[in-house]
Amino acid sequence: MNSQTILLGSLALLAFLIALRRRDGSHKKGLQMGAKVFYSYLPVLVLAFFLAGLLQVALPTNLVRSWLGAESGWRGILVGSFAGWLFAAGPYAVFPIIASMMQSGASIGTVVALSTSWALLSLSKLPYELAILGPRFTLTLKIVTFLMPLLAGFLAQLFFGAMVM
Repeated sequence: MNSQTILLGSLALLAFLIALRRRDGSHKKGLQMGAKVFYSYLPVLVLAFFLAGLLQVALPTNLVRSWLGAESGWRGILVGSFAGWLFAAGPYAVFPIIASMMQSGASIGTVVALSTSWALLSLSKLPYELAILGPRFTLTLKIVTFLMPLLAGFLAQLFFGAMVM
């Protein structure tokens, strides 16, 4: 068990105990509601995990590294933005890849564009956003945040480009 699991379990237990203390049966209703949400999203979650895994192996690390090199300039920022959008993995998979890119000489602008794109636009979150937040909100979010990775990469390169990583 990791700390996130312990924290989430503790919060769930606390909420359960608070509901139980009310002595009105709300703890049972809360568990039923949680089970209902779980079962309604289970197919989406299963498909999203399969999609995330398949997209992750579809992007060879060496190819990504060669396009995000330290001398790539705007091309690296553009490719970093696009690659972050395609990274279909959680932080445990993405951050080690980003760290290895930094160690291999990727520019700060490229790495910031990649990180920003992954955080804001990653396709791995799209099934969750569509299923939970709805298509209208998801489309609005993607439109509003579309240029952020390019801007973040450019600003990072402008202000911190001389930094040795």
